[in-house]
Amino acid sequence: MTDIEFDLLDELYFVTPFSELQEALDLSTPKLGELLKQMIEKGWVKCFKSISEEQVFDATDFASHYSDYYYLATKAGLLAHNRTG
Repeated sequence: MTDIEFDLLDELYFVTPFSELQEALDLSTPKLGELLKQMIEKGWVKCFKSISEEQVFDATDFASHYSDYYYLATKAGLLAHNRTG
């Protein structure tokens, strides 16, 4: 796990909007979007349309709307985070 992956998971113990992640991690919008996509593909993060409505991952839809979503670490992501930290 890279340092930035660790830092991202550290922010995702609760459902968090993209804007808060961007502020906490100080990453550009495209860079954070790519990181989130990679973490979703690893099974470490899931995305939500709203604070309570999970979004089924679709790479095409994600590419257009990732900054509108909310994010949360999965159980697998939290386990990976806790093993590293």
